[in-house]
Amino acid sequence: MAKKLYVGGIAYATNDSGLKDAFAQAGTVVSATIIMDKMTGRSKGFGFVEMASDEDAQAAIDMWNGKELEGRKLTVNEARPMEPRAPRNDNRGGRNW
Repeated sequence: MAKKLYVGGIAYATNDSGLKDAFAQAGTVVSATIIMDKMTGRSKGFGFVEMASDEDAQAAIDMWNGKELEGRKLTVNEARPMEPRAPRNDNRGGRNW
């Protein structure tokens, strides 16, 4: 079963394929996605890598957590489910009923 990992501290110059290639050293990568800011189109400095198995995920954590990639120290751990957030009232004239 695939396991999703959170990766923090990603260099802004790193792209999805660079992240995938780095984590492929630890095992089979199903997907690698860097989260981008919608307004600027720039990386937010974190992303998610989905590894093919629990063993590959643990190998990736052991290999990359606390290590440098493109000059930045990475934080790698098992991703947690996104917590629900309260609706935002951004004062753009929309209604939040």
